[in-house]
Amino acid sequence: MPPRPGPTAAPVLVPHAAVQPERRPRPAGLQALAARGPVYTVTATAYSAVAGQTDDEPFVTADNSNIPAGYSSRIRWLALSHDLLTRWGGPFEYGDTVRVAGISPTLDGVYTVHDTMNRRHHHCLDVLACPRERFDVFQPGVKIRLVSL
Repeated sequence: MPPRPGPTAAPVLVPHAAVQPERRPRPAGLQALAARGPVYTVTATAYSAVAGQTDDEPFVTADNSNIPAGYSSRIRWLALSHDLLTRWGGPFEYGDTVRVAGISPTLDGVYTVHDTMNRRHHHCLDVLACPRERFDVFQPGVKIRLVSL
């Protein structure tokens, strides 16, 4: 009689959660734009540098920056309501870089804080866009977070 084979080794099963996908390094530019700190939920709108939507100097922002001629939403500047700016007790300062998510695929991204909204607005941000782009934005539930450079 031939000898009986011994028990064969069972395959080792690795739980799905333990399998880690291979991580590719992020490009250097994206590593510098890591979001940090708390996330704030705000209502987003869009505005243009026209007298009807701003003060009497539509091309000068609250931090004294000049909006360039021929600007578009690709300039990635925004205004925040008073309650979100440090001058009035909020967490953001003029010149801060913030990550915005939840407006739309076109407008989500990294912006720089340059302007202030009218004091009647609370927990809001206003994205700068050219009038010819015809953005009609009123989006509650948008997330904003400080980006470290």
